[in-house]
Amino acid sequence: MSSAFVKESENQWLHEIGPSMNALLVFLQRENGGIRIYERKNYYNDKEGRDVHQMSDGLSYAKNDEGTWYIVWD
Repeated sequence: MSSAFVKESENQWLHEIGPSMNALLVFLQRENGGIRIYERKNYYNDKEGRDVHQMSDGLSYAKNDEGTWYIVWD
């Protein structure tokens, strides 16, 4: 996936969306041309020190200490 994937047409970036799971799902659906994205699995990642959400788009996401989303690169 390219880094352009996380940018939406209205110049909103992944780290700018709200901290809720619903905000992430709406953002990802827009980024994927309206295709519904869902959570496949969530788990605690010791390396990240936080919960990670594995999504159907093939990427995993987590929130940092400020509550903003980021991609977890395994």
